[in-house]
Amino acid sequence: MTDGADEEMGMDLQEASAILQETRDRARRALVVRRPVLLAVWGAAWLVSDGAIWLSVRGQRPYNGPTPAALMTLSAAIAAATVFAVIYLGRAGSGVGGLSVLQRRVLLLSYLGGYVALFTLEAAIDHAGASRAVIGVYGAAAPVLLVALIIAASAAVFLNWSLLGLGLWLLAVAAGSGFAGPVTVWAVSALAGGGALLVMAVIGLRRDRS
Repeated sequence: MTDGADEEMGMDLQEASAILQETRDRARRALVVRRPVLLAVWGAAWLVSDGAIWLSVRGQRPYNGPTPAALMTLSAAIAAATVFAVIYLGRAGSGVGGLSVLQRRVLLLSYLGGYVALFTLEAAIDHAGASRAVIGVYGAAAPVLLVALIIAASAAVFLNWSLLGLGLWLLAVAAGSGFAGPVTVWAVSALAGGGALLVMAVIGLRRDRS
């Protein structure tokens, strides 16, 4: 009787342990798979929005700034990517709690807070009398710097070397793109910034399928 009960209890513990491990694996896979998809969405939004602005200013001599249509394209692309990310992460995180959810919330708040600060500082620079060219360089390069810093810092949180590499690349893009001038800086940002996210997304998706 005792041996049978002990054996049955041991089997129950093994089954419970297997179920728990499977649940953890599913949660981990759900969180990892989302990263390439989100990189693809944000990369496409970045490429489209900055590309639209570059098309609107490429013939300006002197530089006057993006057209209202280009700014609307930028706003729509960012809004669509943000809504998609919130919904996508919400579905991925259903049933998953703890530190992973807290990390995502902190990163999202960092992005939102950073962009509010950037736009506020841009308004202050404009109010101080900066030229259109200076504001153009800032408007293209500063968001790249913000994204680069957050991605590089996220590499430490997630212990991911590919994220660190992406963050360092974007830091280089942010630092060097401004020398291209207020017009070309938008093309550099679109291709080297949004394009980099798309490349990382393709690499991540191929890695997940292998």
